[in-house]
Amino acid sequence: MMPQVAPVNLVISSGEPAGIGPEISLAAACTFLKEQPNAHITVLGNATLLQTPKNIDSEISKRLEIQSVEIAESVTAGTLNPANAQYVLNLLNAAVAGCLTGRFDAMITAPLQKSIINVAGTPFSGHTEYLAEVCKLDHVVMMLCALLPAGFMGLKAPRELRVALVTTHLPLKDVPSALTQKNILETIQIVHRDLQHKFGISNPVIRVAGLNPHAGESGYLGREEIEIISPAIQLAQGDGIQVTGPYPGDTMFEANSLEHVDAYIAMYHDQGLAPFKFVTFGGGVNVTLGLPIIRTSVDHGTALDIAGKGIADPSSMLEALRLAYQLAVNNKVSNS
Repeated sequence: MMPQVAPVNLVISSGEPAGIGPEISLAAACTFLKEQPNAHITVLGNATLLQTPKNIDSEISKRLEIQSVEIAESVTAGTLNPANAQYVLNLLNAAVAGCLTGRFDAMITAPLQKSIINVAGTPFSGHTEYLAEVCKLDHVVMMLCALLPAGFMGLKAPRELRVALVTTHLPLKDVPSALTQKNILETIQIVHRDLQHKFGISNPVIRVAGLNPHAGESGYLGREEIEIISPAIQLAQGDGIQVTGPYPGDTMFEANSLEHVDAYIAMYHDQGLAPFKFVTFGGGVNVTLGLPIIRTSVDHGTALDIAGKGIADPSSMLEALRLAYQLAVNNKVSNS
């Protein structure tokens, strides 16, 4: 049973205005507030894009706030406009500031379009990297989470699948040079610490992937495992972290491990997220570890092709709200 805590204040950054972010933000917020009477949600975005449903329950409407943010130019659903790129960053900045000052207990981000922010002149590689910069941190970790149901691949009970990444939004050719013993060790440490403090797992079990096929096959297919990855794992083990590896990327996620592994760490984006999304697409949640705040997000993009048509599925946003709420509750309980 969830402990009784003070009301939880969540904030949603509604993302790219021409995408599905505004509609899934409102839809998921209304559904979540029906589920959780202890929550209050503020949705950040321009008021013209966030029209509260006319038939919304009065009790729900009291706990749903639309905080309008100025937008540069009018929005056409499905059509990107570089003039509105700064608006998207303003949403993020407002959400982070609210969390850092304690106004909000957690932030949830709708999808944005990285390309249009770059076209507008701001170097931007993703939410994860931007939030690290805003919070003045050198290293944060991107982790995807989803609940696997009992019976899935023989699971005896529902089990969380969590996949973290050492590198995130990099061209594949740049991944080997980005991997250092320090970077991998810090990733393991951050995952371990946040699984303990934010997820409430006292002694997390972690698996780490190799980089090369067959985890380098004793150096015949690459030496990163021998020279970089294994030493980082050994240092983490010396700190008392229950971590093993490096495992070949094609067998790290073998079914039997799902019963006891709390998080898997992949070396690069698609190594970890391809298997994750194959089994969870639409139900996954992106969490940024290592921040002084709680941030969750959907695991999909802006879906410009269906924006404004009223058919976007808010399931991932709803799961992101649920996880943000649970992490906020864990944080309140641990600090009480």
